Parts: sequence; structure tokens; C-alpha cells
Amino acid sequence: MAFETITYEVSEQILTITLNRPDKLNAFNATMMRELIEAFDAADADDDVRAIIVTGAGRAFCAGADLSSGADTFDRDARRGPVKRLPDGRVDYSDPQARDGGGQVTLRIFKCLKPVISAVNGPAVGIGATMLLAMDIRIASENARFGFVFSQRGIVPEAASSWFLPRIVGISQALEWCFTGRVFPAQEALAGGLVSRVVPPDELLPAARALAREIATKTSAVSVALIRQMMWRLSGTDDPMEAHKVDSRGIYSRGRSGDVKEGVMSFLEKRPANFKDKVSSDMPDFFPWWDEREYE
Repeated sequence: MAFETITYEVSEQILTITLNRPDKLNAFNATMMRELIEAFDAADADDDVRAIIVTGAGRAFCAGADLSSGADTFDRDARRGPVKRLPDGRVDYSDPQARDGGGQVTLRIFKCLKPVISAVNGPAVGIGATMLLAMDIRIASENARFGFVFSQRGIVPEAASSWFLPRIVGISQALEWCFTGRVFPAQEALAGGLVSRVVPPDELLPAARALAREIATKTSAVSVALIRQMMWRLSGTDDPMEAHKVDSRGIYSRGRSGDVKEGVMSFLEKRPANFKDKVSSDMPDFFPWWDEREYE
């Protein structure tokens, strides 16, 4: 697929999305927003994609929002034209022009049906850090740096990070990083739970690919899709009964599937499993479940 700000490459059932504005340290702009959403749309529609790696070209992962517009960078009225107003003069926040672009990317990643691994090769600041939060597994190079720098720019965290970050690292750590807005090294990110491991630069992509390959070759695509959505969507519920409802549907529907029969028999016969169910055609009939009102 041809893109302007990213590259999209599928090899051995692994999609690698590379942020590709190295001369701008892969700074995020409106084109990158649209292209990332398109890339995740394409990945979900392609049964040959079993796992996704996101990384950056050059020495940075993503240096944050493109600040080339200067003081008007975050002024939507100045850059996009006036946002709609209600009759009393208040802002109509339902106007798409008022939406946060980074949030549109992370919400799309949140809905993804494939596991997403970030390989953070260098500085990841602002949206470069917050877009990582909707990804499932974060591996960092020793050269990586992270910064939730919004307080130092007079703005607030975006990309739904006020939902994601405390769930990943805890409220106290999230607040420290966001209050100070400081840039911190990969080892601090590891200690704080933001990344799962730190590796030398030349081992970063091999480590990410090894993990992606393990998922692609040894697991059921439908099981992984359901697990991803179960874990993310149920993390905010206030009672384990909500998880029980979904677990019960999943165990019943998947228990009758060809993949489960194959998974059990391959184990008993001590051979690799050959899972054939596809995300495009074999997701259970209760999916998506979050609009249902049973058990109430």
C-alpha cells in the first residue's frame, strides 16, 4: 500500500507499520493520522495479517505533533476554520473539527482485532508517547526516550491517554509523568511499567518480530482477536460479573469451533496445531457484545 507518512509491509503474516518522516523525527500531522487509521483498517480486513509491529524510521519513534505552524499548532479555529457554535455562543463539541486527531488514532487501535506490538526505537514524545498506550506490548530500544510533555506546552494529555495511562502504570506514576512533563529514559519507562523490556538498538526489531512470529504461528487468530477485546474492554468494568458474561459466551461459542477441537487434538497428539478459523468470517455471533443488555 502506498502512503506518504508511513510504510506498510507484510512479511510472514506480520505487518510492520513504520512512521516515515525521519527528517521531521516522524512528527505527527493530519496526514499521518489518516494514514494510520487506514493502515489499521486494512490490517483488520486482511486475514494474512496475524500481528502488527509499529516502529519509527531514523533515530526517532515520533517526536510529537508537528509544530511547524508555530503558536497556532493547537488552535483549531486558526488552522481548520471556526468550530461550530451553539445558539448561545458556546462551542459545539460534536463538530468533527473539534475532535482530537491523536484520539481518533488510539480509538482505532483500541478497536483493532490483531495484537499490536510497539518497537520504540528512539524519542517518543507527546502523541509519540500517547499513541503507544493503545498498543498491547511495548518494547523499547536503549535509545528510546519518553515524554508526556503537555503541561510544559500549556495543553493537556490527548489521545485518550487519561484513560489508558493510569490503567497501564497506575494513577500515581501517570500523574508524576504528566504533572512534570519531563522526558525520561527507557530504563525509567521499564521501572514504571510503561514498557515490558529494554533491548540494545540492534535487537529491537528482531525481538518484536520474534514475539509477533510466536503469536502468528502458534495461536488461533479468532482467539487472539477475542482475547484482545476482552482484556481492553473489560478493564474498566466495576464487577467481575461483566467478565463472566463475556467469558461464558466465549467458552460456549468457541468450544464448538474447529479451532478448539484442533487445539485439543494437537496437544494430545503432540504436534503443532493447524488453526483455520479466520477473523473475517469466524468471529462468534455474540461479537461485539458491548451493546447487549442480557443479564440485567
